[in-house]
Amino acid sequence: MAGSQDFALDPRNATALVWLNGQLVPKSEARVSIFDAGFVLGDGVWEGLRLHKGRLLFLDTHLDRLFEGAAAIELDIGLTRQGVIDALHALFAANDMTDGVHIRLMVTRGEKSAANQDPRNALGRPTVVIVAEWKTPSPAIATRGLSLATVSVRCTPREMFDMRLNSHSRLNLILALQEGIRAGADEALMLDPAGNIASCNATNFFWVRDGQLRTSRDDFCFNGVTRANVMDLARANAIPFVQGDFPPEDARLADEAFVTGTFGGLTPVREIDGRPLPAALPGPLTTRLRALYEALKDAEAAR
Repeated sequence: MAGSQDFALDPRNATALVWLNGQLVPKSEARVSIFDAGFVLGDGVWEGLRLHKGRLLFLDTHLDRLFEGAAAIELDIGLTRQGVIDALHALFAANDMTDGVHIRLMVTRGEKSAANQDPRNALGRPTVVIVAEWKTPSPAIATRGLSLATVSVRCTPREMFDMRLNSHSRLNLILALQEGIRAGADEALMLDPAGNIASCNATNFFWVRDGQLRTSRDDFCFNGVTRANVMDLARANAIPFVQGDFPPEDARLADEAFVTGTFGGLTPVREIDGRPLPAALPGPLTTRLRALYEALKDAEAAR
């Protein structure tokens, strides 16, 4: 598998338990109803987290995003913040997990009385699933990098489909990725309605020109926790940095580029629309920011 989600296989995951509605069950026994709103409609929200050196990184920010997303779609997940934390730690204890773990926490509106769109047909019991796996980025990705292709599928404003909501419905992003794959790329570079750089299909995008770090405005990209941390690191370390509206040509002429996400951290980009970027991977500013981000993670774990 290529892309920013590329990971090294770990045999321990075959026997890892899953947290499903308050029960710890083997993966092979984890089931939800065919009438679940998540299965029928993609009606739900999710959160990705990392367990690093015994600590969940940037937990408050991730929980804020989870509960804000649930509130936005009027979904009561049935757990308090502390209840979510307790569930996470119960799963880690059961699996003897302490480091290098990626977590996918998923909440749907739960089982419905009929397979249709109306949320009033939900039976009132949300489905909550936590999948925790030993999963770290493939070591080769730092020197191989990603190939991106600009695609026709656009990022959308909040009043159409809110990119800043971690919704289970990802079909528009999957369509973008498929178009990128057909173009021979690993991931898609998506534009906003005005034709400016917005986001990749699963990650946020940064590039460097003339020593300046650049990225899109917030309006049409993911509400990324790693993205926000990188921007804060740039400001704190006097790295020239600007957010704005940039045409795709600006990124094609970049000296270096990378994408950000909870799983991969900062993943270098090797080419955009078939144009190789000139810096050896990872590029010098990418290398510096990767080191700053690793130090931030270690500091967070030591708190």
